[in-house]
Amino acid sequence: MLDIALLRKQPDLVAERLAKRAFPLDLDQFQRLESSRRSLQVETEHLQSQRNALSKQIGQRKAKGEDVSELMEQVAFIGASLDALSKRNDHAQEALSEWLSHIPNPPHESVPDGRDSDHNLEVRRWGTPRSFDFEVKDHVAIGETIGLDFETATHLTGSRFVLMRGVIARLHRAIASLMLDTHTLEHGYQECYTPYIVNGQTLFGTGQLPKFEEDLFEINRGLSTTASSTHDVSTTDQKHQHEPLHGPALRDRWFLIPTSEVSLTNLDADKIVDAASLPIRLTAHTPCFRSEAGSHGRDTRGMIRQHQFDKVEMVQLVHPDASYQALEEMVQHAETILRKLELPYRVMLLCAGDMGFAASKTYDLEVWLPGQGAYREISSCSNCESFQARRMHARFRPRDAKPELLHSLNGSGLAVGRALVGVLENHQQADGSIRIPEALRPYLGGAELLKPDGL
Repeated sequence: MLDIALLRKQPDLVAERLAKRAFPLDLDQFQRLESSRRSLQVETEHLQSQRNALSKQIGQRKAKGEDVSELMEQVAFIGASLDALSKRNDHAQEALSEWLSHIPNPPHESVPDGRDSDHNLEVRRWGTPRSFDFEVKDHVAIGETIGLDFETATHLTGSRFVLMRGVIARLHRAIASLMLDTHTLEHGYQECYTPYIVNGQTLFGTGQLPKFEEDLFEINRGLSTTASSTHDVSTTDQKHQHEPLHGPALRDRWFLIPTSEVSLTNLDADKIVDAASLPIRLTAHTPCFRSEAGSHGRDTRGMIRQHQFDKVEMVQLVHPDASYQALEEMVQHAETILRKLELPYRVMLLCAGDMGFAASKTYDLEVWLPGQGAYREISSCSNCESFQARRMHARFRPRDAKPELLHSLNGSGLAVGRALVGVLENHQQADGSIRIPEALRPYLGGAELLKPDGL
């Protein structure tokens, strides 16, 4: 959530920073909402002052044995007026919060200007794309010989799903295990097992709601009745269409997680953690569910863009002074996995117009895919500063000081399916086998090659 104090003090500066994201901040609307809130606040304070003065008079008259019935009536009238004002003030605060909830995080000063991916900056590369002396196949053609099955998955569910059987399923699991072991044993993350279903308030905390509601799969029934069904949120029941997009109403709505960033980051929502416990580093391997709204016609072949995919997520909750150092470290943690998988990649600094809603600064890692002849995103690492913590009320207590908002960071470490694609395409051999990177071999019984007939 945008810092309302900063917006009140320096509205033009906030508008200027958000303009770099191509987000037009409606300052006139803000002033209208603020004026309404302040007017109600001034009126409330005036009536409270009147009531306090009358209460003092009542005490003085009672001490003298004088009649106070008239004053009591006035106090009762003011009390009723204050009750009505309180409701109006709640509505004004809700309107302001609702407006704020749609505003993205202003970009950090180090983020380059630009409107789209064409303006992202390459930071560095690792590895040299391999030269092949045979015709390169993409992961679909390779995978079909070792258990990658899109046809059956489409029959079971629909498009943008995949079934893996046999050695490719084992390879997929091995890649995820390598990621988890690296992050927990080498990078200091605590492994977590989180729910795959969260309530709407949890999604509001990390910024998926209300902005990206159409990208989610909502569970319409099941947690409160015996019937159960899941569907794209765009078909949500009519009863939800006019409910507030944060607060108690969202706690009664449930969604499949689009990423375990949502559940991991919210582990300290509504809490005050001790500064001595920072940094908090968390990781989890989960499926992720996304409707891919707006992606019709894009990446329809293969595993690049699926409704269900696996990801090992990294989350850090840190002291504000340490968050940008933590961002650089998190990128290196993701890079470590790509190097262990022996996959060429590049690191891109995203421009302001290409960043996610909650991010103040983001690096993307893009893996080289010979089957596409292009680099494709496999990890996105972002510093959200206090944007998510403000929505979640996640704070820490410095020694002998008032609680402060945490800074939150998240990153893919990595997308398991895309890592699998990278391994299949980069390590394919002329005879149809796949060379297994050395770091993966302990997870596959020491095998050096994956062949259509097994390891």
